[in-house]
Amino acid sequence: MEGYPLWGLAGLLFGTVLGVVGAFGGLAAFIIVLVLGIVGFLVGLVLEGGVHLPQMHPRRQ
Repeated sequence: MEGYPLWGLAGLLFGTVLGVVGAFGGLAAFIIVLVLGIVGFLVGLVLEGGVHLPQMHPRRQ
């Protein structure tokens, strides 16, 4: 999928979902979808190997 704007499309999809939820679900639903979307994004990064969890926390000496 080289040259295909995957992250741009993912951002467009996420923004569209947030817009629909914000329009029909209210502020509480908007916040819930936003938080769960961020958590899902971080889990996806960890599973792809983009974030190494031991490097996120400083080592104790």
